[in-house]
Amino acid sequence: MKPTKKQLFKRQLTLSEIGEVGQEKLQNASVLVVGCGGLGSPIAVYLASSGIGKLHLVDFDTVDITNLHRQVFYCLDDVDRPKAEVLSKFIKKRAPFTEVTFSNNPITKSTVFELIENIDIIVDGTDSLPTKYLLNDACVIKNKPLVYGSLYKFDGYVATFNVLQKDGSYSTNLRDAFPEMATDIPNCEEAGTLNAIVGMIAMQQVNEVLKLVTGIGKPLTNQLRIYNTLQNTELKMKLKPVFLKDKIAKLFKVQTYVDFACAGQNPDWQISPEELKKRLSFRAESKNLEIIAVLNNLKLPFEVQQTIHINNFDADKIKVDKSKTYVMVCQRGFNSYRATVKLKNKYPDLKVLNLTGGISSYK
Repeated sequence: MKPTKKQLFKRQLTLSEIGEVGQEKLQNASVLVVGCGGLGSPIAVYLASSGIGKLHLVDFDTVDITNLHRQVFYCLDDVDRPKAEVLSKFIKKRAPFTEVTFSNNPITKSTVFELIENIDIIVDGTDSLPTKYLLNDACVIKNKPLVYGSLYKFDGYVATFNVLQKDGSYSTNLRDAFPEMATDIPNCEEAGTLNAIVGMIAMQQVNEVLKLVTGIGKPLTNQLRIYNTLQNTELKMKLKPVFLKDKIAKLFKVQTYVDFACAGQNPDWQISPEELKKRLSFRAESKNLEIIAVLNNLKLPFEVQQTIHINNFDADKIKVDKSKTYVMVCQRGFNSYRATVKLKNKYPDLKVLNLTGGISSYK
């Protein structure tokens, strides 16, 4: 049974501020959701459920068991399957008036303009700083609104950037809040997060999209909302437009926006879980291995030389023995690869390998 639009959207249509005119605006809108994790997955589902006509999902990752506590639209049977594909199938079952498409490839500097070209609103559901700045800068250059969301432990951040104002100018963007990309902010895997704040920020991002499309209410422009779940406190940081389009266009030319979690990893610097198990099982082999875990409190099924938080990883402070092979490990193989690159840059001749897929794959 396929319901009619009046049946499916009855509660929204009843709102005088929405009505049939507003619902038609939603039907004609196109939204790009980048990231299908804790933020992106509920954002996509709720936007489709609200009647957004076209939805494109982008995520290179697969569902991991550690995702399920906060990414509630995935289940145990979805583990190891592509997030964007799984989420797309879920949406198609419950949103008959939404055309949903997806891409399993990471968004990059060379692909970002093509992805946003025919899109009305871009939504940032990622936990990657390079990707956040890539989306922001591309949206400023192409005059596209960006609904921003970010998380850190018990804090959530949300804003609507680069919206056309009545005077013809555009509202503030991410660089007006944080001019340069920080290098010492851990992602969810490193810092941890509580599932409640994830859902709260995702719903605020959905709310921003619906306001932008229908033209009702007041979007979170020229400000950044910061909410803390433990204290129930809220701060709105007022922003002024400083980083304008011309300045950002110059930055775009020189920045790479590379995130090692998204970029391809050098296959010559990898060791598979099977190969590591094999080497550890032989005493002679295991003596030649030095394993470094780059996340604090990471539970490992084998002994390690030391644990180092990735944001404090300093290759200069690592005492190396060039007769040994160093194996870098983390939960899923992303942060350890970043550490591998740093150590290889410092000691090009040193044997350094990254555990492919991390401890999740080893188990």
